[in-house]
Amino acid sequence: MRRRLLVLAWHNVDPTWCFPARPGAGRRGLERQLAFLRRCCNVVPLGGALHALDRGDALPPRAVALTFDDGYRDQLDLAVPMLERLGLPATFFLVPGLLDGTTRPWWEALGWIFARTTRDSVVWEGRTMGLRDDAERRSSLVAVLEELKRRDQLGRDVAVDELAHRCAPEGKLEEQAAFLDWDGARQLARRGFTVASHSLNHAVLAQESWQTQEHDLAQSRRQLEWELDLPVDLLAYPNGKRSDYSRATIDAARRAGYSHAVTTLEGWNRATTPPYEVHRFVQQPERGAPGLAIVPLSPAWTRVRAYRDRRR
Repeated sequence: MRRRLLVLAWHNVDPTWCFPARPGAGRRGLERQLAFLRRCCNVVPLGGALHALDRGDALPPRAVALTFDDGYRDQLDLAVPMLERLGLPATFFLVPGLLDGTTRPWWEALGWIFARTTRDSVVWEGRTMGLRDDAERRSSLVAVLEELKRRDQLGRDVAVDELAHRCAPEGKLEEQAAFLDWDGARQLARRGFTVASHSLNHAVLAQESWQTQEHDLAQSRRQLEWELDLPVDLLAYPNGKRSDYSRATIDAARRAGYSHAVTTLEGWNRATTPPYEVHRFVQQPERGAPGLAIVPLSPAWTRVRAYRDRRR
């Protein structure tokens, strides 16, 4: 028995405007990743494992918890059947604003704008961005994504609208089509998976005022509990890097009633890990089992590396 926990995180399964991949690679890769984890690790429910660490209780060796962020529709359509076949628990961090269609998935809107642009280049905020081919469009998208994460929600929405005007993309984006609605969230709960909060509007919380953070985190928990009729104790910070949450964010999470909050900071979780700064490793499903991004010194990683070497 051990007193440490590895937490893994996924987002979409199939490719999206913001996260392109080869058709079918995500679903094939995720199935192989989950099968590997089922075979080589002990997959445990996240909430119970975190409370066990708090108490100093032992966990099974190679304890791993699985999480999914944002509420992409293919999590229910593709990932859930895989999890059910393998008998694996998982936690889904959902955004009430995306579930009811009041929040814009700005990162996907931006991916669509750059992918479908009719311009060879645009000037935005004093810089020229090339858009002549896929490589230039992708490079420009990545740079703008990182820039907009450092703005508050209002400033980000204004920037996305301006870029849409300047890039003049072809067609019309169905922004909500890729995400679950409340009925999909209820299906997750009915099928026995844990549903938790990923904030109210998917704002990068540290960029917002402390009053906005207080309202966001409290209201997200209230809406999820009301709509799904279940307790919500866990939170995932949007984006989740060190600069994306602050002391005010942690205080707001505690006052809102969350017992733990997870980040995207990599590392093992132990009894000494702060409950509002739980570590996670973000995964890319299209990379399959050999591409699992986990702690290099863990026993599971030894198996991944051996498997990858055999395939070369």
